[in-house]
Amino acid sequence: MHDIWNPWHGCIKKSEGCDNCYMYFLDKMRDQDGSHIYRTKAGFNYPIQKDRGGNYKIKSGEMIRVCMTSDFFLAEADEWRDEAWELMRIRSDVIFFLLTKRPERVADHLPKDWGDGWDNIFFNVTAENQLRADERIPILLELPFKHKGVMCAPFIGPVSMRRYLETGQIEQVLCDGENYDGARPCHFDWVRSLRQECVDNNITFVFCGTGRRFVKDGRLYKIEGNGLQSQQAYKSGMGFKGKPIHFNLYNDMGYPLSDEDRYKPTFRERCETCGMRLSCNGCSNCGKCEK
Repeated sequence: MHDIWNPWHGCIKKSEGCDNCYMYFLDKMRDQDGSHIYRTKAGFNYPIQKDRGGNYKIKSGEMIRVCMTSDFFLAEADEWRDEAWELMRIRSDVIFFLLTKRPERVADHLPKDWGDGWDNIFFNVTAENQLRADERIPILLELPFKHKGVMCAPFIGPVSMRRYLETGQIEQVLCDGENYDGARPCHFDWVRSLRQECVDNNITFVFCGTGRRFVKDGRLYKIEGNGLQSQQAYKSGMGFKGKPIHFNLYNDMGYPLSDEDRYKPTFRERCETCGMRLSCNGCSNCGKCEK
């Protein structure tokens, strides 16, 4: 995917949502140890890498997901984080999507000039069940970020966050089922209930995928293949687009980035039935699919 930046790789499991971690699974398939944490070589400077024409590979206005094979606030990455923050400062024209299971570490690891937050950072916490929602979301609400969201993935237990949504701070909620070895079931009733809380507060809700095991009307469905899972999520009609989220972005001269100068996502035919479309960065036009 063209919208992922992994400045470091590897992680230490934090909670029950990590039990069947996809990164550990994929590393094991490559005879690697997912708990081995290292700074990536070719990928660390991705935000400022340029193509042969001298243009940034990441376009102005794109949203980049950070540390999808680690955790940005992992203690073992403390020595690299300041440099990563600096790259995000340089690319003030790009939105960086941060996701963590460690919000308790965040306040002590922000840039010195952070103030009330940078406009190009979209900070999210993971809430795989009610226990972790009640543990992490209150911390999220106390942290100085201009854009906040919650990711229920893997969605392994019912979650109610109505009282948190009513604060007006949370701009987006995403949920997704579990994949790979030992996938635990995601229940449609959980999805539907959480969606209604978002609808009631006009907050965007993204049902990314069902996961490999999905329970609806008391029946367990085995859904293999990521493409099929996102299609089934889309067919459920659970996606909801709430009030707009606007990021104030700036070009390298410090001037506000106009809507005309922002990246316009490309969506192909297969994208029309994908549950992730509401939060997707669009097609990278890699040529692997015709439609």
